[in-house]
Amino acid sequence: MANELLDAVRSGASGPELQDIDLPSRFRAAFTRKDEVGIFDGQADKDVRRSLHVGEVDMPELAPDECVVAVMAAAINFNTVWSAIFEPVPTFAFLEKFGRQGWYGARHDLPYHILGSDGAGVVVRTGAGVKNWKVGDKVVLSPSYVDEEDHGSYDDGMMSESQLAWGFETNFGSLGEYCIVKANQLIKKPAHLTWEEAGSNTLCAGTAYRMLVGPHGARMKQGDVVLIWGATGGLGSFATQLVKNGGGIPVGVVSSEEKAEIVRAQGCEHVINRNELNLGEQGLRHPKAGRMLGEAIRGLVGEDPGIVFEYLGRETFGASVYVAKRGGKIVTCGSSTGYKHEYDNRFLWMRLKSIIGSHGFNYHEAVEVNRLFSLGMIHPTLSSVFPLDEAGEATRAVQTNQHIGKVAVLCGATGEGQGVDDPALRERIGEDKFNLYRR
Repeated sequence: MANELLDAVRSGASGPELQDIDLPSRFRAAFTRKDEVGIFDGQADKDVRRSLHVGEVDMPELAPDECVVAVMAAAINFNTVWSAIFEPVPTFAFLEKFGRQGWYGARHDLPYHILGSDGAGVVVRTGAGVKNWKVGDKVVLSPSYVDEEDHGSYDDGMMSESQLAWGFETNFGSLGEYCIVKANQLIKKPAHLTWEEAGSNTLCAGTAYRMLVGPHGARMKQGDVVLIWGATGGLGSFATQLVKNGGGIPVGVVSSEEKAEIVRAQGCEHVINRNELNLGEQGLRHPKAGRMLGEAIRGLVGEDPGIVFEYLGRETFGASVYVAKRGGKIVTCGSSTGYKHEYDNRFLWMRLKSIIGSHGFNYHEAVEVNRLFSLGMIHPTLSSVFPLDEAGEATRAVQTNQHIGKVAVLCGATGEGQGVDDPALRERIGEDKFNLYRR
């Protein structure tokens, strides 16, 4: 039976028991179709519910350095939205390029693309070259897909020319009953978290960790004032916690008083509701937006921010460059409101500021940020959970910004709240910490 292995995982079967059950030849997953590229041409509303399908797909052959993971829960990130609207380029172009790199790459070049770059589950098969993981291990999944034979990866995995975003630039992502990952994408699951909580953190939390804490980003220190755009978003919700946890002073920017209350409950004392800046139709691209935002920040903390946590792009970048203090840093990992930025360069060079480009995170950074979750020092920011059959609805919620924090999808788990192995730690932390975004 196709579900026999998954049923055994759900019932808590041991590693040897799981190994004795045949791997199914097909499984259910959420995917886009190559023959639908272009269906949104000329349309203003590119509704991802039209392009994201759930159905059966083939189980691929396993490479020696890979594992099959039974996915209990996954999460929606904005790269899933990009994939489903086929922008800025159709992801099938990535799969075609990967497909030219030998048989291991050719497996990915298919007429369908299984999406998903965050997840948690149980290892059910290991390739012949896997040394440190075994069947039965409970894991979370890092989306950084790195070739160990690329010399750049030994300096920093993100400096590898062959580095890819799993489930976006590769196939067999997390939005399915099973996924295929390299062994160096596996991280021990925090024992006190549910499947949906554990599976919703790594992409955004790891990205924020690299931007703020790791040696390749802004290298935040105690007492640094950090301006955080979208402080209740997937990235911002973790950035706020990392700044506070690391002795910095977060200043969160939000769009409503409801979101401001959540940020304050996370320990962020200083919050700015951007709708109260009275910038009119031009919003944060207003010529005086930087000056007005700077005045609001100084009114709260008495000084300009040393670090600006940027990922919104065109709408906010000019203001970000303006408000950073002399010698300050603007660290950016994305441009969700547009890739082409405009800013007055005088405020950059004459005040000796720096722009730091940051992309993803390496394996060590992914492990380190999950260690913080395991210690109960930072917490998931999950707001809503959907079943696999409604993966399109979950992605639509992110596409239309009808969410805060993170959105999860149950894949193999039969309901919410499963997967907790350390209830004592969970009780010590308090359920309010886990449900803050689910009010």
